[in-house]
Amino acid sequence: MGVLNVTPDSFSDGGCFASFDDALAQADKMLLEGADVIDVGAESTRPGSEPVSTADQIKRTGPVIEALHRSHPELPISIDTQSASVAKHALDAGASVINDISALKFDDAMANLVADRGVHVVLMHMRGTPKTMQSADSGPDYQDVVAEVLAFLAGRIEYAVARGIGLDRIIADPGLGFGKTVEQNLTMIKRFKEFTGLGVPCLMGASRKSFIGYVANIEAPSARLAGSLACTVMAVQAGATLVRVHDVADSVQAMKVALAVRSASAR
Repeated sequence: MGVLNVTPDSFSDGGCFASFDDALAQADKMLLEGADVIDVGAESTRPGSEPVSTADQIKRTGPVIEALHRSHPELPISIDTQSASVAKHALDAGASVINDISALKFDDAMANLVADRGVHVVLMHMRGTPKTMQSADSGPDYQDVVAEVLAFLAGRIEYAVARGIGLDRIIADPGLGFGKTVEQNLTMIKRFKEFTGLGVPCLMGASRKSFIGYVANIEAPSARLAGSLACTVMAVQAGATLVRVHDVADSVQAMKVALAVRSASAR
């Protein structure tokens, strides 16, 4: 899953692809490099970020998704939003996946939209909101981060199914970096295989995140490629179905090798 942020303020590449032409060029580049899904987002969800209006999200994502769908009609396009209105507009423009970091909790209309359209949905774990998720009030405070995230995701999967969403349309995301400490993020990667027991495909999104920078002592997000690849390989070895990345070509190469090792004969 290639990340396409059409935002001015994302933590890693804010402003790089905010224009229509730059966004389409980046999408085409990621597809040539081997991306299977393009995830389009118009609202930064970095820690402390402010929400973006529905109108602005639609204005930023709509033309890009429509053009992508027109030029690549078979391409799975994901819309990264918590808003049902934004998601509906994106689906009408050609998207077929909704990536909801609130796991259908932010906008009650989202579950009905997913069920009615029969599209795939990513349910992610997060405490609080992007603005508050790293604060003392909303987290990160866990007795067992993996057990608690697993319980949350199991509950949201059950909720989604009860609202008419097919189990075969659900993808689970433990939410690395969303209301977790460095140690908690590392623990979730180490125990990622446990998430594959949820009975749905699992997505891992570690690319360029701050915990990698902390461990490797690298401040610039764009310089965290090697650390991001390490997370990707470990998640694939543990059974991840999707990885959400900024650096597609390098990630595809790392995944191919990791998958080959995973499927190699033990003899």
